[in-house]
Amino acid sequence: MGAGVVNRAGSLAVFFVVLAVAVIGFMLWPEKNSEPAAGGTEPRSGAAVFSLPVPMTNNAVALATGPDGPTLYSFNGLKAGKGWQDTSQDAFACVIEIKACEAISPVPVEQGRLASAAVTVDGKIYLFGGYTVAENGDEVSTPEVFAYDTDDDSYVRVADMPTPVDDMVALPYRDRWIYLVSGWHDQGNVSLVQLYDTRTDSWSQATEFPGLAVFGHAGGLVGNSMIVTDGVAVAGLVDGKRKFVAAPFTWRGDIDPADPLRISWRPVDPMPGGPLYRMAAVGDPQRKQVIFAGGGDNPYNYNGIGYDGEPAKPSDRIMGYDLETDSWTALGRLQSASMDHRGLAKSGQDYYIMGGMNADQAVIADVAKFRIDD
Repeated sequence: MGAGVVNRAGSLAVFFVVLAVAVIGFMLWPEKNSEPAAGGTEPRSGAAVFSLPVPMTNNAVALATGPDGPTLYSFNGLKAGKGWQDTSQDAFACVIEIKACEAISPVPVEQGRLASAAVTVDGKIYLFGGYTVAENGDEVSTPEVFAYDTDDDSYVRVADMPTPVDDMVALPYRDRWIYLVSGWHDQGNVSLVQLYDTRTDSWSQATEFPGLAVFGHAGGLVGNSMIVTDGVAVAGLVDGKRKFVAAPFTWRGDIDPADPLRISWRPVDPMPGGPLYRMAAVGDPQRKQVIFAGGGDNPYNYNGIGYDGEPAKPSDRIMGYDLETDSWTALGRLQSASMDHRGLAKSGQDYYIMGGMNADQAVIADVAKFRIDD
């Protein structure tokens, strides 16, 4: 999330969200700190199957068909030093068949970006925004959108986001449209649902997100339905500084098949086990579920240390939201807990997490793989 001329922990008497709303959310979860049953005792993943050329976290990830077949792509992010100077515009391609990663052309921007999002539509990868960090801590949400061509390793700048957002949920629809749900804009969260049409290179506003405006939430889309869960809300000021709280809420959005701008939103059960921040997530049409993995237990800016001064700890949970039964299912656990993710990729029966942070809040280069047993 960029924060205009101040960083996210800065003093700014705007964008109050009633703290009582967040408190009520936590009260709905009497066992929010308890872990859900794992759906099996054995981890679903082994050691990292290969590695990025350098450790990277908060990076935008996508799966696409590259010159050498199914390929995982990583754009932007934060390097191991975790300081303002470690924001990155680097990009990498990891060919799944040969389990090898290499650098590709960097994102054509002047400064590194955090919390951007990448989505593959009709063979191209669309890269949205992110935020920059200055030496004095100032953070700015950026409007740029690029279409990346995997065949010739090139970027084309397309229409900017009407409202620049970062730490948003980005969801592809019908291999044409891309939804950007909520997220951070300069000085606070927004409830906007912005819809990009890749065929006309144009933007529209879809039905607004009715939940608490959040950043660092996660979600996925299958068929005409999306699930958006968790994230971090602003809950007023404490000692002149914004108070950030986890938002333990899940919303389902059903898209009108005749009009992609119309979404019927309704609250559904929150994710069992307590809210998590920056989970890896993807919609899985084969399972008719949205899959969530990892994530942090304490909201933080970008270095893994919570706004409350306590280090965030990663989760090893793998959860699925079943769109047919409207219910959560525990699907297993990761071999190694991780957090600070901007997406989950699936190729064949395998799911991939690229980079992130471990239990020591250290930035990692691992490309981890897991499967879900039926």
